[in-house]
Amino acid sequence: MGVSDNSTGLILAVLSSGFIGTSFILKKKGLKKAAASTGFGAGHGGYTYLQEPLWWAGMITMIVGEAANFVAYAYAPAVLVTPLGALSIIVSAVLAHFLLKEHLKRMGVLGCVSCIVGSIVIVMHAPEEHTPSSVEEIWNLAIEPAFLLYVAATLSLVAALVMHFEPRYGQTNILIYLGICSLMGSLTVVSIKAIGIAIKLTLEGVSQVAYPQTWVFVTVAVLCVITQLNYLNKALDTFNTAIVSPIYYVMFTSLTIVASVIMFKDWKDQSVSDIASEICGFITVLSGTIVLHSTREQEPSVAPGTVTWYDQDPIKTVEEDEHLITIHNSDYFN
Repeated sequence: MGVSDNSTGLILAVLSSGFIGTSFILKKKGLKKAAASTGFGAGHGGYTYLQEPLWWAGMITMIVGEAANFVAYAYAPAVLVTPLGALSIIVSAVLAHFLLKEHLKRMGVLGCVSCIVGSIVIVMHAPEEHTPSSVEEIWNLAIEPAFLLYVAATLSLVAALVMHFEPRYGQTNILIYLGICSLMGSLTVVSIKAIGIAIKLTLEGVSQVAYPQTWVFVTVAVLCVITQLNYLNKALDTFNTAIVSPIYYVMFTSLTIVASVIMFKDWKDQSVSDIASEICGFITVLSGTIVLHSTREQEPSVAPGTVTWYDQDPIKTVEEDEHLITIHNSDYFN
């Protein structure tokens, strides 16, 4: 017996979560190292992390994970693939505990278990994938009034967050950066699913390359991914990794499921009991991420004019040839 499309998508989604969870840690270590050497990180508008090999290792790992996720969306519906991102939360939280000393408490472990249980429930009741026969069929779904209204609302919220809220609250409210990431991410997913289906159909002998709609989806996906990465870097550099991961997951997954249900009508042929089970599973995942978030240590933000010590001990004596501080105020050198 051959492997079903849903099973293929499931396997790829699990592998993707492992890579993405690891990428959070590698990128975070690269961002911290860049901030330590210059005093200005991504959260303060710096881009020195681009010179850090660790950040690039994280970037490559994320690309591999996203590639697996990309293919998964071509085989399975978003309501199956997206919730499995909970596994990336667990991977990043565990690795952060050991590698970044961001301590994972017992209630945090309970939160991780809740994420796994909720994801399993969703997988068990997920709808079967229905592959459109052409990219034109997907385009017709994208230009229906309901989805166009969702797109308009999403872009309006992103514009408000970028122009009004980010300059005022970006450094203190994690929802600003992650809201932008998640809103754009929901559009990324539906675009990537369309591209994945187009590639799948092309490989099966029904070329979709000549359709202009294919390249519209590609353009939208590229723009959305660039925006996501920019604001995700800012979030990682400003806030604790074990907080960024679950909140990003909750917001991204919620909005992606909404976008997919509106555009691809994933719940159209499902029974009320299956839909209710998926919602209950998703609520369980949300509860787990909230528990994980509430038990994590807050990462202190660095105010201008302060001194940061890069050793584990908050107070220690200065030893010869040891770099310990970065001064976060350029006026010091004037």
